[in-house]
Amino acid sequence: LSSEEQEILEAFDKGKLKRSKKAADTQKRHQKYAEAMFKKDARINIRLSSKDLRGLQKRALAEGIPYQTLVASILHKFVEGRLHENNG
Repeated sequence: LSSEEQEILEAFDKGKLKRSKKAADTQKRHQKYAEAMFKKDARINIRLSSKDLRGLQKRALAEGIPYQTLVASILHKFVEGRLHENNG
C-alpha cells in the first residue's frame, strides 16, 4: 500500500472514517450503472486490428476483467456521455 492508502486503512481500522451523507444515493446510482452495463441482451460482431485487440486485452488484464467486459464498459460510458475523445 502507498503511504496514503496505509493512512486511510489505519483511519478506517480506528473508526475515524464516516460515511458520506450522499453514500446511499451514490451506491444506488452506481448499482443502476452496473446493472445496465452488465445486462447483455444483444450481440454484435466487430472487426479490429490485431494491435488494437492486443491493447484491449492488455488493458483488461491490468484491470483484472475480461476484455469483452472492458469493451462493453467503454461503449456504455461513451453512449452515456461519460467518455470523450481526447484531442490533445
